[in-house]
Amino acid sequence: MRKYIKRLAEKKGSTYIGVTIFVMIMVMMLMFIITVAPVFLTKMTLNNYANELCREAEIAGRVGSETTARLERLNETSGITPTVVWSKNGKIQIGDTFTVTVSTQVDLSFFVFTGHPITITSSANGISEVYWKNA
Repeated sequence: MRKYIKRLAEKKGSTYIGVTIFVMIMVMMLMFIITVAPVFLTKMTLNNYANELCREAEIAGRVGSETTARLERLNETSGITPTVVWSKNGKIQIGDTFTVTVSTQVDLSFFVFTGHPITITSSANGISEVYWKNA
């Protein structure tokens, strides 16, 4: 009996158990980071969308064919097609401010917890740089 109690009190294999638990925790943290990283990348992409569309409208002085062409080029290069909402349409007089809001949904899933769509939104403010004589 003492022999069995003495064997249970030994700590020779405790390192293996500790390392195993540590590795499992690290793998779970890595999987969480891999799952959440696309959300942050999409947010950065939407920020870029909003800033570039805003700059295009500032230079053109209007929301029209130039901004639509720029949006199509951005959609081709990034692979996402966000929803774009402008605060003003048509010609924008010099000094007038406008806002562009870009949003899309990203599916956040972690192991068995799937199907959680998250709406990511980004906006940018701009001021027209074009003087329209007949505006």
